[in-house]
Amino acid sequence: MATPLYFAASQLASWCGLTSLHRHFGNGSQEIQRWGFGSGSWFTENDQRSPVFCLKMSGFRQQNVDDFYEMGEELGSGQFAIVRKCRERSTGVEYAAKFIKKRRLSSSRRGVSREEIEREVDILREIQHPNIITLHDVFENRTDVVLILELVSGGELFDFLAQKESLSEEEATMFLKQILDGVHYLHHKNIAHFDLKPENIMLLDQSSPSPRIKLIDFGIAHKIEAGNEFKNIFGTPEFVAPEIVNYEPLGLEADLWSIGVITYILLSGASPFLGDTKQETLTNISGVNYDFDEEYFSNTSELAKDFIRRLLVKDPKKRMTIDQSLEHSWIKAIKRRNVRHEDSGKRPERRRLKTTRLKEYTIKSHSSMPPNNTYVNFERFSHVLEELGAAEDALRELQKSQATSREDLCALRSIYEEKESWYHEEQEGVGRQLVGLRQELQRRESQRRQVQEDLRGAMLSANALKRRFGKLENRYEALQAQFTAEMSFVEDLLKTVERGEDGLRGVC
Repeated sequence: MATPLYFAASQLASWCGLTSLHRHFGNGSQEIQRWGFGSGSWFTENDQRSPVFCLKMSGFRQQNVDDFYEMGEELGSGQFAIVRKCRERSTGVEYAAKFIKKRRLSSSRRGVSREEIEREVDILREIQHPNIITLHDVFENRTDVVLILELVSGGELFDFLAQKESLSEEEATMFLKQILDGVHYLHHKNIAHFDLKPENIMLLDQSSPSPRIKLIDFGIAHKIEAGNEFKNIFGTPEFVAPEIVNYEPLGLEADLWSIGVITYILLSGASPFLGDTKQETLTNISGVNYDFDEEYFSNTSELAKDFIRRLLVKDPKKRMTIDQSLEHSWIKAIKRRNVRHEDSGKRPERRRLKTTRLKEYTIKSHSSMPPNNTYVNFERFSHVLEELGAAEDALRELQKSQATSREDLCALRSIYEEKESWYHEEQEGVGRQLVGLRQELQRRESQRRQVQEDLRGAMLSANALKRRFGKLENRYEALQAQFTAEMSFVEDLLKTVERGEDGLRGVC
């Protein structure tokens, strides 16, 4: 619990362009729990119907979404949102409708704040790119904001690649190039995604041999403005940059760090900084503690390792930019090699990377994810279940299936124990904070009582001084009266003496 990110990451809450007022917006959040939809006073339905009110609500349509879209099956749900497949009544085109519960009070933690959803929608209205999910429409009613999103049905990239027996670096870089293209577009608009990770790299569909990448989840994306220092604690610990962990100024460079982590995992099936606990993970990131274990990188080219090394740099200013990443020899060499072999008519020799560890990584990461994704892939464990259900009669196949099942159960048990331990640590942390607050309250109460006692003593002293002053004043007045009387007597006496002397002078 050394950094605030430990708390922010525990909530995990999460996640492109405008062509008309209500069409072609960007993506919805995958980490819904992390959104905090702000406060505000919500108006009556009559108020919401007025044209003036509609203009005030950032272009969100104050109409019944069911009048325009036919809702279908549920695709997923999170703490504050439900995603359903829907069909536009006027065109028959399918989309995904995400219903987000609005936060009604600023003091409440239930629902998502208007400020954050407006920021995301504003960003998504600005962007339009083939590798970024599109927001088609936005509706709002008394309780929900409804995002009509492009339907991304191809699942996660890592799930798709994990189904293959092996993967070549050429295939990996073809997908990575699409990721870089999407980020390149964002960065040239000074937009930082801040939550690039495998769960947010989806495929539009799997119908083509080379599916199109779609970057999703702009729930914590921000516009980076020159002269405005921006700091925050957010993201998924495994993929955040050191400057987030250390609460330093953030910029576009944080996305490049995340791409380095994603590339490392893509080529090895291992996570470079993942520790046994969240705190260990953050410590590894802050210290840039990673290496290229020969067990995982024996078939990986030096160019690929150099690409990763130049991204996993602690100093953001020394990290490769998105332009430099696209110009890196590893990315450009793949393209040149493919063109050369196309000209010669020969198939290129490819380094083949086993995807066994990548599959293990995806199973574990999906198992440990909190139930707050915008898109929930209900087929994530289908292959494991099919293997268990359709086990061969042969003893060797049965043993293989049993071993796989045991490994998965052990991984799930380990994850459960880790989460249980983490929740226990969180409770202890909150308890310690409460004790500290209680002690501070007692100290302040003691100080207050001491001040009251000092004030009471001062008032008593003041009253005593006042009484003493009154007595002295009376004494002074009495002495003054006595002095006046005596002076009058002396004056009378002097006058008598003077008259006596005058009489004597007359006799003489």
